[in-house]
Amino acid sequence: MSAIASSKPSRSASAIVASTASGYHLLKIDGYTRTKGVRTGDKIKSRPFTVGGHKWHIDYHPNGFNSEDADYISLFLVLDDNVTTAVKAQQRFCFADEVKGQAPSLTSASINNYTSQKGWGWGTWTFIKRAELEKSNHLKDDSFTIRCDIVVIQEYRAEDFTPTAFVSVAPSDLHQHLGDLLKTEKGADVVFEVGGETFAAHRCVLAARSPVFSAELFGGMKEGNTAGVVRIDDMEAQVFKALLCFAYTDSLPKPEEEDVMYQHLLVAADRYNMDRLKSICEEKLCNYIDVGTVATATILALAEQHHCEGLKKACLHFLGTPANLRALLDSDGFDHLSRSCPSIMKKLIAMLAFT
Repeated sequence: MSAIASSKPSRSASAIVASTASGYHLLKIDGYTRTKGVRTGDKIKSRPFTVGGHKWHIDYHPNGFNSEDADYISLFLVLDDNVTTAVKAQQRFCFADEVKGQAPSLTSASINNYTSQKGWGWGTWTFIKRAELEKSNHLKDDSFTIRCDIVVIQEYRAEDFTPTAFVSVAPSDLHQHLGDLLKTEKGADVVFEVGGETFAAHRCVLAARSPVFSAELFGGMKEGNTAGVVRIDDMEAQVFKALLCFAYTDSLPKPEEEDVMYQHLLVAADRYNMDRLKSICEEKLCNYIDVGTVATATILALAEQHHCEGLKKACLHFLGTPANLRALLDSDGFDHLSRSCPSIMKKLIAMLAFT
């Protein structure tokens, strides 16, 4: 056999990759009913913003882009830069309160060519019917917020890559196994009594997830009688159940009354020094600040008492609007705040002096 015939064929692989930059812009329509006076075809421009090294703005048409869409709200992303070649980008509009957790994927969105010379952009003529918006939960206190996600395609390049391996590794299912361990109570070695209910759990899991549980179950603060029962006061059973679920699975069940549950969970997370759970509760509660003055006062008090700086800043930002601050001062929420958290009163009084 010749040397040529016995040599192995060479192998190589390459890929063409689209380099991208992504971001999003939140556009709040505050005073929606007043914008309805804008004529069909006319627009209101957002402030400019930057994504992928280019300046953009959003055109908001309260009564549609043309007569055929007069019953709808129209939205368009417009390039604000002067460019010699078209900018390739993808965009998608949605209500900001629809985005939970990870940002929506734009993989299926169309790739559009944006140019500054045309004077118009790409978007949707029929984002939502005004009648539907006015009946929906998106409209609160005559306001709603639009989120525009953008992916800018910056360049195409070729690079080497390793072909797909023959062995496919499944994603981690540790959370599922630990969740099953909690449900089946197999190997449980501690029982908690909370709000008249009992919950079986595993000391090692809880100690690994919370330094407070670690101290209580293994350290000098070790709790529990000879039967291994730990009594927890000042907490509802459903709150502790959600806390256990997070400790085992790093996720939370969907509560019925989200704002109330997240308030209680924030207190519980602070009590057991579970920082990630505490941050999740802070983020969730930011969405309920403008629901009502009583809710805002309660959330602000919690933020102050439990050292939640991000949540506190969100509350004060909302109260930075004179109308919102006056509404709080005239409500029962102010009385609750003054009784439960007097430390924040100086801040509010100072804010009132500048309104």
